[in-house]
Amino acid sequence: MEDDSVQTPDALMQQVALGQEAAFESLYDAMASRVFGLVLRVLRDRAQSEEVTQEVFVEAWQQARRFDPARGTAASWLLTIAHRRAVDRVRSSQASQARDLRVGIKDFQDSYDDVEENAILHDETVRVSQALQRLSAPQREAIHLAYFGGYTHLEVAEMLKIPVGTAKTRIRDGMSKLRDLMGVA
Repeated sequence: MEDDSVQTPDALMQQVALGQEAAFESLYDAMASRVFGLVLRVLRDRAQSEEVTQEVFVEAWQQARRFDPARGTAASWLLTIAHRRAVDRVRSSQASQARDLRVGIKDFQDSYDDVEENAILHDETVRVSQALQRLSAPQREAIHLAYFGGYTHLEVAEMLKIPVGTAKTRIRDGMSKLRDLMGVA
């Protein structure tokens, strides 16, 4: 048997597909830092990145037979899995936050009976509505979808038929202008 330390990830992946644990260990040693680095760039949270990296290698072990060297390298296959899992984690987190926010707003609104507080809330709603009207139409539309519609940046981009970076910029710039208009530091 060849020394695993000099084998390529492609050769190691083929051995992993045959159930060879030593090859899997060598593949992990060879690729874990690259996978972790990619995941960390997407998630920006070390603990979650470690979890996702572990999930990537579990999937690689379980799905190694699906790797097709004719379609690409083992490194690109692993990094594609890593990127997909990291993006899924971001989407899941965003959906959870949006769900929590909707529940929190609903609970807050259900418990809001004080007339004076309702008047203050109404005044703030009017101020926000007026400030939103002072944004450009593209910014207003992107913010409305993201914050009131609960859509992710990717979903906003798809709905508006614009690049994701453009959607993020519209949302970021619009929120910055809203903070200025509302007098928020």
